Formats: sequence, C-alpha cells, structure tokens
Amino acid sequence: MNKTLFVALIGALMLTNCATDNAPDPFLVKKNNIGLLTDSTQVKELDAIFSNDSVVRYIPGSDFIGSVNTIEVYEKGGKKLLDLSPRNASDSTSVISSVHIIDERYKTDKDITSLSTFKDIKAAYKISKVDNLINLVVVTVNDINASFTIDKKELPASMRFDMDMSIDPLQIPEKAKIKYFMIHW
Repeated sequence: MNKTLFVALIGALMLTNCATDNAPDPFLVKKNNIGLLTDSTQVKELDAIFSNDSVVRYIPGSDFIGSVNTIEVYEKGGKKLLDLSPRNASDSTSVISSVHIIDERYKTDKDITSLSTFKDIKAAYKISKVDNLINLVVVTVNDINASFTIDKKELPASMRFDMDMSIDPLQIPEKAKIKYFMIHW
C-alpha cells in the first residue's frame, strides 16, 4: 500500500514538472512571438494574454492625443513592459505590427535584451542593415525581425552630424548602448 502511494505521488510530481517545463517563457523574444504575443495576435486578445498585467489603450481621435495608437502594457506593480502598435488604430481585430520592448527581462534565445550593447548584437546575429538618421542609427536584424536604435552620441564625433554618410557595422563602437529594441511583424 505504501509503495503504491509513493509511486503515485512520484508520478504526480513528474507530470506537474513536465507541464511546467512546457509552459512558454513569457519573456522570450523570437522572430514571430514575444512570450504568448504572436505576429497574428489581435488587439482584442491582449487582455487575455496579459491577464496578470495592465493593458492601457488610448482612444484615437481624442483632442489631446490625435492619432496615437500605442497600447502600453504594465506589470500590476506599475513597471512598463511593452509598447504595442496595432496596424489599425481603432480596430479590435487588427494585429500588432510592432513591439517596443522596454523591460530588460525580455530577451532573445541568444540573450539579447534592451540592456545589450552593439558588441552583443553583432556577436549573436548577422546585421542586415544600418540606417543613418538625424540623431540615431538603426541596426536591423532580419533573423528576428528586430531593429535596435543607437543614439548618435554613442558614435565618434566625426560620424554624428553627416546624415549622408553610409555607416558600416564595423564603424559602430562595440560599447554602444541600445536606446530602443523593437520587433516588427
């Protein structure tokens, strides 16, 4: 009798552990998903996906915010996690087109976070493109549909003011910090 009870208890523990191991990591960033959020997630599904968090939507057409359609996700404690941009501002069936990752717990399978440096990105992924903007450099990584924005203050002075300059990834200092980490679908 005791052996049967012991075997049943061990079996139940193993099943519980297996179920826990198969649960998706809510902070894992991949090419087509971020935790439970996917490239086909509709705006109306956000409350269920982030049921333990706060989802803040702005009402398009307000006199004060104009056509802003960013949806913000906060932890219950108030820490901001993500900014989500749907394809269509006031359509609940619209899918998310881009995600601005704010919380440093979100990371790729190669441990890239919003706290990573250019050196980390370059070591983990193939750089697809570098865009030279007014005050920023945008580094695109097609492998994960991501863009990493670096403030030009992180670049040598000779590269900060010439918008026509073509910037090669080799010219970006390895210690340059990420200002914004975005996923685009």
